[in-house]
Amino acid sequence: MKLAVAIPYTDMPWAETVEYVQTAEKLGFEAVFVPEAYSYDSVSLMGALAMKTDRIKIGSGIFNVFSRSAALLAQSAGALDMLSGGRFILGLGTSGPQVVQGFHGVPFEKPLKRTREYIDVIRMTLRRERVIYDGETVKLDMGLKLINHPVRSEIPIIIASLGPKNLEMTGEIADGWMPTLFDPGHIDIFKPHLDAGLAKAGKSWNNLEITPMVPVLMYDDLDVCRQLIRPGLALYIGGMGSRERNFYNQLVQRYGYIDEAKTIQDLYLGGDKAAAADAVPDKLVDDTSAFGSPEKLRDDLARFEAAGVTMPILGINALDQEGRLKTLEALAPVAAPA
Repeated sequence: MKLAVAIPYTDMPWAETVEYVQTAEKLGFEAVFVPEAYSYDSVSLMGALAMKTDRIKIGSGIFNVFSRSAALLAQSAGALDMLSGGRFILGLGTSGPQVVQGFHGVPFEKPLKRTREYIDVIRMTLRRERVIYDGETVKLDMGLKLINHPVRSEIPIIIASLGPKNLEMTGEIADGWMPTLFDPGHIDIFKPHLDAGLAKAGKSWNNLEITPMVPVLMYDDLDVCRQLIRPGLALYIGGMGSRERNFYNQLVQRYGYIDEAKTIQDLYLGGDKAAAADAVPDKLVDDTSAFGSPEKLRDDLARFEAAGVTMPILGINALDQEGRLKTLEALAPVAAPA
């Protein structure tokens, strides 16, 4: 199974970030994904990483489809693919109201329609077609086309999606799927909708790269691992969105944690983040993460592979750079190409 890594949102020193990504490249990891949310602009970081690496693929994890125009996303994708020598992966998603409205001040309206139309325009732009488009969220009538000749006219597009309609659209128009809070034991919640979209496009399950974000922590004390992973899950379940519109909270309820999801959200939005983290069930942590000894990490990742995952994106948690690098080394046998 291919493995990818994500760099963290937080203030990891740049020299350590470069060392981390270069080490992942040397050890055979397939890709590095750079998140954004309301952190630094990821285009700049990915361009810099492209100049510091030779083989590892570089992906956005993710660009939201509200804070940049469709044409600008195509320009950035083309430039990053050029800088990396054809190694860029375009991760896109709607994000949510907290980021889109709360940070960028853009109304969170028609997210699915906007995603579909953005992908249409991005692909037209990279193919150097004259972009004339009369959509609901994108209207372009001057017929301009990209000046440059892209390294690739078809750059892989992965969509971060969770809801039924978004999943169906992902299967239909994307090259890959990037879920968050993914429980491989509940693939049945997602697969029928992805299959419906794949069928619309005449594609099969084998045509879809499946790249869930997976929290990872290498440490022998499993209870300590759970305690360190819980706050991140609580952030998504409780704080990523409004009380009425939180896709991650809705997903966890679909897993069966109806009362727990509501409790976590109430505590988080009420300002008690520690109690919200404590309310995250052990089983949810266990099912959506990989943690423990090196052997257990590999066993946990095997659960994801058995559910059809082709390239998990590992969010490696560690106290310091030494811990991050040791985790990469422990997983190198899984990441190394056959």
